[in-house]
Amino acid sequence: MTDTVQPATEASAAAKTTLDVNDIQRILPHRFPFLLIDRVVDLTRRERIVAIKNITINEPFFAGHFPGLPVMPGVLIVEAMAQAGGVLLFTEVEDRESKLVLFTGIERAKFRRPVVPGDQLRIEVVVKVWRGNAGRMEGRAYVGDALAAEALVTCRLVDRVRAEKRPAPGALET
Repeated sequence: MTDTVQPATEASAAAKTTLDVNDIQRILPHRFPFLLIDRVVDLTRRERIVAIKNITINEPFFAGHFPGLPVMPGVLIVEAMAQAGGVLLFTEVEDRESKLVLFTGIERAKFRRPVVPGDQLRIEVVVKVWRGNAGRMEGRAYVGDALAAEALVTCRLVDRVRAEKRPAPGALET
């Protein structure tokens, strides 16, 4: 059977060059309303990923950003870049269910055009550096051929248990 017909397993999801939303959910911990990529259309391991986000008026953030003039928040476009990069990096991590990829920095973010309902966002992320548990990725988001946003994102791979046990800021430790 081909990749497009057989059910995706952990191993087959890591080997594929295209992923549907079910494959993505097997890789990323994000869920509605914060899963911001719908499909991966190209993946070159350790190097590059191209993902798609279909923008609809049903996105929860449009209720307040902005009433009567819906515009996707730039920070969510950068988050979509980070999620695409997370899919790319997580395909190299065998025990990914026990890990999280966390943002550690965003540099040179630029927003070139508004992203609105009806747009299809094509997110292209290239790995610049990946050293075991930390990385730097360059992301660009396009609507058609028009550049909508770009940013350099840094991240770190951490143990999920360590992240979950950390007390909330201002919380009393017991």
